[in-house]
Amino acid sequence: MTNHDDKTNSVEQAVRHCYSTWSDNYYQDYYLSDAAYPPVHTQIVRDELVSSGATSLLDAGCGPASMLRDLNDLGIERYGFDLTAEMVVEARRIMVEQNVPESHIWHGSVLDQASFRSPPQGYGAAICFGVLPHIPADQDAVALANLTASVQPGGLVLAEARNQLFALFTLNRYSLDFFRKELIDEASLRARAVPEETGAIDVALREIESHFCADLPPVRTGKVDEPGYDEVLSRTHNPFEMKQAAEAAGLVDVEILFYHYHALPPMVEGLLPRTFRDRSLALESPRDWRGHFLASAFIVKGRKAAQ
Repeated sequence: MTNHDDKTNSVEQAVRHCYSTWSDNYYQDYYLSDAAYPPVHTQIVRDELVSSGATSLLDAGCGPASMLRDLNDLGIERYGFDLTAEMVVEARRIMVEQNVPESHIWHGSVLDQASFRSPPQGYGAAICFGVLPHIPADQDAVALANLTASVQPGGLVLAEARNQLFALFTLNRYSLDFFRKELIDEASLRARAVPEETGAIDVALREIESHFCADLPPVRTGKVDEPGYDEVLSRTHNPFEMKQAAEAAGLVDVEILFYHYHALPPMVEGLLPRTFRDRSLALESPRDWRGHFLASAFIVKGRKAAQ
């Protein structure tokens, strides 16, 4: 059992509900479908695992073993856990078909260190994808610390997050939120404006808002009675801040690896879908500085400091 506060328990309950009906089709929809962007992050993980020489791997938040199943040929001993019971059932089914013991997949939370079930020597590597967006901001350090603690000295950690800085390229509601909540100190403006310009602050903010397509992208709702992705906590992360947080958690040689590039702001994809997809894939390069703005996701890579 996890020992969370009421806020975290509420968040996790909503996330479990959101994903409860996804287990049967998540892999098909997001990894195999021609409509989905190709899972370029899997290749990044493969490359990093091979380079690291890890012989054991934990996937913290494994879903229906979406990534674990595609790493079957690496000869790595694979383990995983997930917050959602339905995902655990599907992950076990897939892994058993690949001769992985059912006991290697279990239910757990990245915010509960006991959920990691780390062997005495630690895992050779730990990955965490699709999870950080769904945990409260004040719990990022806990998740990173748990990931770090789960691997052996020198072990590899790869944790994925949605890129907050991508909002500087999208020109949509994410951009507006980023301007209003992160870049503009509205409280200071109101507190320190000269008296004759106080009323102009709202006018200025409305003018700024008019330059963004604040109704895009559409809010993603649930399938039946469960909340959708945008109806539960689904945060973005600043890659600069995440690098610092990873280092504070005890990781060294920390890098930010970007993926899921966009050749143009996504609102115009429908005008030239084939060119948009082809040119976006051509941009894929984990260490390209443009990834800070053109990539919608990134991976924090680091190694646990040697003892």
